[in-house]
Amino acid sequence: MELEKFTYDNKLSKLFMFATVIWGVVAMLVGLTAAFELIFPSMSGGISWLSFGRIRPLHTNAAIFAFVGNGIFLAIYYSTPRLLKTPMFSKTLGCIHFWGWQLIILAAALTLPFGLTQSKEYAELIWPIDIAVVIIWVVFGINLIWTILNRRVKHIYVAIWFYIATWVTIAVLYIVNNLQIPTSMLHSYPVYAGIQDALVQWWYGHNAVAFFLTTPVLGMMYYFIPKVANRPVYSYKLSIIHFWALIFLYIWAGPHHLLYSALPDWAQALGVVFSIMLIAPSWGGMINGLLTLRGAWDKVREDPVLKMFVVGVTAYGMSTFEGPMLSLKSVNALSHFTDWTIAHVHIGTMGWNAMMNFGMIYWLAPKLFKTKLYSVKLANVHFWIATMGMLFFSIPLYFAGFTQSLMWKEFTADGLLAYPDFLETVTQILPMYYLRAFGGSLYFTGALLFIWNIGKTITGGTFVATEEGEGPVRHVKHANESWHRKLEGRPVQFTIAALVVILIGGLVEIIPMYLVKSNVPTISSVQPYTPLEQEGRDIYVREGCYLCHSQMIRPFRSEVARYGEYTKSGEGVYDFPFQYGSKRTGPDLAREGVNAGVVNSYRKPDSWHYNHMVDPQKMNPASIMPPYPWLATDELDVSNTESKISVLRTLGVPYPEGFESKAVSNLQAQAAGIGKNLRDSGIDIDDNKEIIALIAYLQRLGTDLYKDK
Repeated sequence: MELEKFTYDNKLSKLFMFATVIWGVVAMLVGLTAAFELIFPSMSGGISWLSFGRIRPLHTNAAIFAFVGNGIFLAIYYSTPRLLKTPMFSKTLGCIHFWGWQLIILAAALTLPFGLTQSKEYAELIWPIDIAVVIIWVVFGINLIWTILNRRVKHIYVAIWFYIATWVTIAVLYIVNNLQIPTSMLHSYPVYAGIQDALVQWWYGHNAVAFFLTTPVLGMMYYFIPKVANRPVYSYKLSIIHFWALIFLYIWAGPHHLLYSALPDWAQALGVVFSIMLIAPSWGGMINGLLTLRGAWDKVREDPVLKMFVVGVTAYGMSTFEGPMLSLKSVNALSHFTDWTIAHVHIGTMGWNAMMNFGMIYWLAPKLFKTKLYSVKLANVHFWIATMGMLFFSIPLYFAGFTQSLMWKEFTADGLLAYPDFLETVTQILPMYYLRAFGGSLYFTGALLFIWNIGKTITGGTFVATEEGEGPVRHVKHANESWHRKLEGRPVQFTIAALVVILIGGLVEIIPMYLVKSNVPTISSVQPYTPLEQEGRDIYVREGCYLCHSQMIRPFRSEVARYGEYTKSGEGVYDFPFQYGSKRTGPDLAREGVNAGVVNSYRKPDSWHYNHMVDPQKMNPASIMPPYPWLATDELDVSNTESKISVLRTLGVPYPEGFESKAVSNLQAQAAGIGKNLRDSGIDIDDNKEIIALIAYLQRLGTDLYKDK
């Protein structure tokens, strides 16, 4: 066979490796800061951009898109040319991808702390940044697909399958979930509302975990574990089953984030069934990865890279078993809204994603810089510190979750809530929060050792900018191939097949929510927000209140007793975006404005909300809520109010025609009433402050459903 020589360009791999290391430490530092803010609520010092609600989405975006994202691209740009025996299609597209991605991360770091957010999990970035993400993703896809088309081997290896599925699925998910109409250069409303928005968001949110934090990392696993262990993948047939079953089943599982919610039962049932089925392909992948190391366990005991890979793949197996278990309604009734979910997520991130990144870079850095790892002993120390940090972080949160759920649901012999004050459950779990912060500190310490070790490795070597490679001039056809081997030789058809497979579940779940009216029945008493209430809602979104407070009362005796009437799907038809939340660090607020439930046994006066926002500890010294003093001093910006009302009318909110021109005067009239109430209570404040709008929104919550009661 005639062979042709060519070169692999390592420059892009080097850049992505540096970015992975740098952003990884940033993501961990921000997360650690957020963990400490939960035990020291005044730690932000009343500075808006340091408050928990602002930095928590910065942490998740930095961890997912900056740390894991750059690690994924490092794996793809290093492994793809070597698997296909050809250079990447375009160095220029590669550079545009790298620098474009870093600018997107920087834009996120500059916008999220300043409250510029869409408020949806893993999709917080504002609309101009979303457009940039789509453009850069297309650039990346062109480079990847054309490289595959230019390959010198006929069959594409299993890692490439997962890279293809990642690209096509994230493109679909990101575009559909982020359809929105701008009201200004920095603000927009999604085209979906209420329960429909929630379904699309968790179809995206769950599958962002599936197709950004899982499938490309599985591609990484299938390439680097055999390379490092010098062993072939355990089973080719298992790889096929793993891949197709995983991408087909995963896309259906999003509704399990909305169990016992206002989502129709049929959609919840689909989420549960497909989540349980996911155990099989997920564990098939874990088994395939671990059994690839058969006969190499002596090497695992000595090699920190393989140790990290083993813990990473094991954490993947544990997370993908626990996830389906959490989708069982009986388990979800206990786990949802508690720290149990936080523990589950971090086992996946700290164990699966981070350990795979650490192991890959420990192996790659010496190769890219033609040297040996500076200190194998230090890498082993990092491994043990990271493992212990992960356990100290997560195990206390499991206990916190169990404690929260059981306390929320406990009744006395007289049939009353045993712990009617939500804060009683918070004070009980504070020791677990201290342990979580300790575990996070351990993990961060390990990351600093990682930086030192990699830095010394790099400075001790010489960068290998290009490597020689060789492959056949053209790929050779083979006779008597199986159907899948034939498909592997046709990457365009393979990509189309992957696209079709992932579209099925989304179409079946989402389309009926829009075509079948009974899925979102009308409630005649539900009316649009006033302009002041809408501005207050936007402030609520900006401050990340949804990160600690839910607005979804489930149909449980304990929740109805505590908060009031359970949430109906028709309540949220004017909620752009929805605000169901996914964690209760504070009580549910769906009925905050009415006389309902045990804790909300009276309608709190405007002065209570003012004092609670400005100084929560003044209202209750045990509160772990951060202060929001800027809300009482910053003026409400109404320059965009008319545009917001216009866009909401476009989205179907039934404001009267021409109401936009009256919106500001309507807003000012309502604000004057709340301002007078506050001044009558002894609070000296002008009518044009942001807190006036927020109070208006909080006092509105739940009132529509209780109008006739």
